[in-house]
Amino acid sequence: MKETKPFNISKSAVKLAYKKVKANKGTHGVDEQSIEDFEKNLNNNLYKIWNRLSSGTYFPKPVKAVAIPKKNGGTRILGIPTVEDRIAQMVAKLYFEPSVESMFYEDSYGYRPKKSAIQAIEKTRTRCWRKDWVLEFDIKGLFDNIRHDYLMKMVKRHTKEGWIILYIQRWLTTPFQMEDGTITSRTSGTPQGGVISPVLANLFLHYAFDDFMAKEFPTIPWARYADDGITHCVSLKQSKYLQRRLQRRVEQCGLQLNQEKTRIVYCKDDDRKGEYPNISFDFLGYTFRPRRSKNKYGKYFINFLPAIAEKAKVAIRKSLEIWNITNGWMMGAV
Repeated sequence: MKETKPFNISKSAVKLAYKKVKANKGTHGVDEQSIEDFEKNLNNNLYKIWNRLSSGTYFPKPVKAVAIPKKNGGTRILGIPTVEDRIAQMVAKLYFEPSVESMFYEDSYGYRPKKSAIQAIEKTRTRCWRKDWVLEFDIKGLFDNIRHDYLMKMVKRHTKEGWIILYIQRWLTTPFQMEDGTITSRTSGTPQGGVISPVLANLFLHYAFDDFMAKEFPTIPWARYADDGITHCVSLKQSKYLQRRLQRRVEQCGLQLNQEKTRIVYCKDDDRKGEYPNISFDFLGYTFRPRRSKNKYGKYFINFLPAIAEKAKVAIRKSLEIWNITNGWMMGAV
């Protein structure tokens, strides 16, 4: 007899989600169940996930809070779901991501299929030759500060599936279990470490930044990788104006620019001999600055080029360590 459920979720989607979660590896959540433990009763465990998702009775467990060091000192909190919850999130991602992926802009590079940090670096290198000025920016605490009410409006705009809306809402409000065992509620953000979080963060910034730039500043090229971004301007005046507008825009969306990482840079080289205090910037582990180059005739000249930053070499090693914690989705954001 065929089972009738309120939500139409295929068992094959749950099985595919499990395979993807297994391939990404990752550490255990608050229940301390590893993927190997989960597989000891695989068919029954997958059925339970499908049954709960399909019937509306699925409720995620608290997210395990793990503190990791930041590149520039201090710590940030990652939220690690249980294996079951990672599989459930992957099911939702399989259904939801295609509905938003097709509308994302070409120059959004973070955590997207067939996109990479290297592509963003290559595009930025070419644009630095064409435009004299760069406004680099960073969104402060993106994954901690995304407004749930704004995000849910965006989610509802792109899916009519009631179960996706229901479970995303539950994941957003799932509490953290801190390292000392205490439970901390959350009213904003999407856990950095959750399977669905990168898609949700990209959706939020699609409207907060990408679409804003396309409509308000269609002649200004940009590249964004998650919360890090670069814009290319024709003058210092344009750069300053854009910085003011961008500041207001992110504040309207409930976010803030990281003032320490947001600044204007002059792309100085042999053909651009102006003076400005900032003539270098870091983007995705690469430092862009004037560098000595050789042309095809063997003559040396000063070009504006990227090279891997020294501090990024350490960050890459740390990222490899974090890989096993965050299920793989953070790789590339060094």
